[in-house]
Amino acid sequence: MYYSELKSHDIANGVGVRVSLFCSGCQHACPGCFNPQAWQFDYGKPFTEETVQEILQLLRPAHIRGLTLLGGEPLHPHNRSTILELIKRVRREMPNRDVWCYTGFVFEHELLPDEAVHPVLAQLDVLVDGRFVQDRKSLNTRFRGSDNQRVLDCRASLEAGRAVPFFQE
Repeated sequence: MYYSELKSHDIANGVGVRVSLFCSGCQHACPGCFNPQAWQFDYGKPFTEETVQEILQLLRPAHIRGLTLLGGEPLHPHNRSTILELIKRVRREMPNRDVWCYTGFVFEHELLPDEAVHPVLAQLDVLVDGRFVQDRKSLNTRFRGSDNQRVLDCRASLEAGRAVPFFQE
């Protein structure tokens, strides 16, 4: 896996101050995407054990709430195994940090039927799902680029077999 950027103090992509990893590789190609350079799977830097160590170090300060995964597409089959291993390390070494993931896939239609992605979903606290739709872009939505996207409680959604909102707007 490659990644395009690692932010140490992100306040736009989840609750609180977060560490954000922008994965490379996406086939959604949403018109108006804020990060089109990350559509290429080999864009940026290789994701290595040193990258994992850097992320863990960035997560250590008490003011950091958690890790956010976005991209690109963290849940693309090409990225899933690396993402799963990263989340497991974060859970093991930083159990008091939460994990958010942004995906262009829709929970009920694309993720729930795909059992291969369930191990990753089971490790997530929050999932922001749905492709960015430029005609539905809104500055009035929390943690989303367009109003069709949803902020879901990932574990509750998996248990219920349907989308369960993380918070009410």
